Amino acid sequence: MIELYLSKVTESSETETAGKLYARVSYKQSMDLHDMAHHMAEHNTAFSEGLIVGVLTDFVKCTREMVLNGNTVKVGNLAIFKATVESNGLEVLYDAQSDKVASATMGTLKEGDKTGAAVKAIKLLAQSTGDFTRDELKKDVKLSWTDKTKAEIAAAKGETSANTGNAGGTSNTGSNTGGTGSNTGGTGSNTGGGSTGDNTSGGDHDQDGGTNSDE
Repeated sequence: MIELYLSKVTESSETETAGKLYARVSYKQSMDLHDMAHHMAEHNTAFSEGLIVGVLTDFVKCTREMVLNGNTVKVGNLAIFKATVESNGLEVLYDAQSDKVASATMGTLKEGDKTGAAVKAIKLLAQSTGDFTRDELKKDVKLSWTDKTKAEIAAAKGETSANTGNAGGTSNTGSNTGGTGSNTGGTGSNTGGGSTGDNTSGGDHDQDGGTNSDE
């Protein structure tokens, strides 16, 4: 279950999104390699948690090595890992005036440079595949609001505790009715008297209060 909360774009934002509410994921916890190994070890596997940690650690190192060697690493039903670059915009391959050529290096171009370092930054790209593609995730995901957001939505609808309490005020009427019953019953008050009336009014109060709080 993925829980969501609502984030509001500031009113002062000079965009069409100003003031609008956007759903965001409320992450429960951040799990590292050891957490994942512990979780996997609990799935009736024959491997110990320590062994799983070692395998996963080696897998991470080897994935990094392969990516830096220009390979892509596909982990079925998860993601394809590969390196990608953020590029500088070069105007020419060679600038005779500055005697600079386009170079397969990382760096930033100075103001006025027409060529130079081709790459601004390098980063890892994880492209979803198999069961983790957008279409596949859409089939299996379950979404809900966080408790805080549920309360905010209820408040926006006017479902406050104060309103619920006022709606349940019929308990006074019920107790009065019960009192009448006890007077009528006389000495037999335990049979037809106030206790019956009180129980009736108490039930009505709970029902009224519960219905209103759900609405």
